[in-house]
Amino acid sequence: MNPGSVPAKFKVRIDADQCMLCERCVENCPYGTYRREGEHISVDSRRCVACHRCVAMCPRDSITIEEKPVDYRSHPLWTRESREAIYNQARTGRIVLAGMGNASDLPIIFDRLLLDACQVTNPSIDPLREPMELRTYIGKKPRKLDLRKKRNGDIELKTRLHPNLRLNTPIMIGHMSYGAISLNAQLSMARAVASEGTFMGTGEGGLHPALREFQDNMIVQVASGRFGVDIDYLERGAAIEIKIGQGAKPGIGGHLPGEKIDPDISQTRMIPERSDAISPAPHHDIYSIEDLKQLVHSLKEATEWKKPVFVKIAAVHNVAAIASGIARSSADAVVIDGFRGGTGAAPRVFRDHVGIPIEAAIAAVDQKLRSQGIRNEVSIIASGGIRDAAEVTKAIALGADAIYIGTAALIAMGCRVCGTCYRGLCPWGIATQNSSLTRRLNPDVEWQHVANLIRGWTLEISELMGAAGINSIESLRGNRDRLRGYLLDEAMMNILDVQPVGA
Repeated sequence: MNPGSVPAKFKVRIDADQCMLCERCVENCPYGTYRREGEHISVDSRRCVACHRCVAMCPRDSITIEEKPVDYRSHPLWTRESREAIYNQARTGRIVLAGMGNASDLPIIFDRLLLDACQVTNPSIDPLREPMELRTYIGKKPRKLDLRKKRNGDIELKTRLHPNLRLNTPIMIGHMSYGAISLNAQLSMARAVASEGTFMGTGEGGLHPALREFQDNMIVQVASGRFGVDIDYLERGAAIEIKIGQGAKPGIGGHLPGEKIDPDISQTRMIPERSDAISPAPHHDIYSIEDLKQLVHSLKEATEWKKPVFVKIAAVHNVAAIASGIARSSADAVVIDGFRGGTGAAPRVFRDHVGIPIEAAIAAVDQKLRSQGIRNEVSIIASGGIRDAAEVTKAIALGADAIYIGTAALIAMGCRVCGTCYRGLCPWGIATQNSSLTRRLNPDVEWQHVANLIRGWTLEISELMGAAGINSIESLRGNRDRLRGYLLDEAMMNILDVQPVGA
């Protein structure tokens, strides 16, 4: 198959009248799209992934990138994506990899849910004048409180409380490991969550020594590969998360290529240098809820029952029943990752065709736990392509206690969602271990961008709650009466347990 036999995805043009031959595009493109030839810049558009680094660095705005300059002949069944996947596999005979979350043109349920607002008879609340409570506690809650009055009149709490995480906002940053992303990216996010009084996950790549100053705001992860896991690692985290599944690739494990395992990552993950870090699909000691319960208890015993333990699963068809089992396993929170959850690399066929939307999963799990009277036994953390404060608010109204963001935090640091994280050449210094590229991300600058994003969303959540006449995140949780379905079918509204607009 000749290189020119397939239409290029992008066409890069340089305005010769504007270009000053500074060569910043040549220096900044790690994919080799540009090169200097005499008195002009030569362009190979087929190398372009539309990361926009060259556009951002060009001092004269002389670069334009056009998507699909020559498309395939249109056909309702044989789309460009389906044909290119076939060409790719016909050439390589391999599984096609893709980055980020589900890219199929499927309806986004959040876009078809509308929030309520007060008018006339039910007054709204002004967050600028009245206190709004967004503090969120993640972990088991007691069914009731036993109190005892002392002889001196003081009240003593007799109920034993389970360890909870206290968040100033219901927004956390999900797990992205050192190896999948750069240390500078992790440092930026760690400093941001510490600043905003919330938490982030380490991923399954261990905890780098440079992150230890933020360990009180870190959730350590135990995944099927058990990379970087020892008692020191477990004790440093504010909470522990067992990763069973991931929304972008339910049912399969992960693979970090050996070329990314440099001495620093090798030491953090506790694996040999340049060896592939392969996470098996299942945990080889977990084949039932009883097995999971044993691991939860082991982690709690190892940390003297001082840290909450979460269990992360992918959103799949029977997610409610699985979450019910997790709630009975002594876990303190269940993390549900929807099919739009991001990833550095996943087989395209999994990313786009396996799993269910996070909206349906939250509602199904919340209803199941309520119907069984065990909703207080476990918190629900939702993740998977959450894009703004409105979606955070809708997720909580559907039943979540808090949410994880991932891609949104990366975008705050400059990510352009070009979807080629698995190539290790991220020009923004995020999804790469190339030192010449990681230097481009300055943690002293980018942490502020991530913190601003979390703070801005938190302010917007307060405004949305105030407009709905709610002054506490506890009152919003599972309050589906504040949601209405628009252009959703009856079956989906029954799953979400929401009324249609106008009702």
